[in-house]
Amino acid sequence: MNTLIAVAIAPCGVGDELSSDVAKVVKVIRNSGLPNRTNSMFTEIEGEWDEVMQVVKEATFILAEKGIRTEVVLKADIRPGFKNMMQEKPAKVNHILGAQK
Repeated sequence: MNTLIAVAIAPCGVGDELSSDVAKVVKVIRNSGLPNRTNSMFTEIEGEWDEVMQVVKEATFILAEKGIRTEVVLKADIRPGFKNMMQEKPAKVNHILGAQK
């Protein structure tokens, strides 16, 4: 079943600068082959439920298996019959906003 998630995976208690550890997490996600997009707060991943959750597990464990306390914040949109929601959802909103000019 197609699933779109927004996930933030970050280390806890390792100092003020987290970008190098977050980069390791994002690298796992990007190497997954699933559609993904990273912004300043979350990374979106789209695919079948089991595939997406496997990527979340692998990305989380890249830190946790090094003994780093790891925080995961996740929001999921499971919408049967729909694909490419990562692109379609903002396109629909932009279309509506464009029509209101």
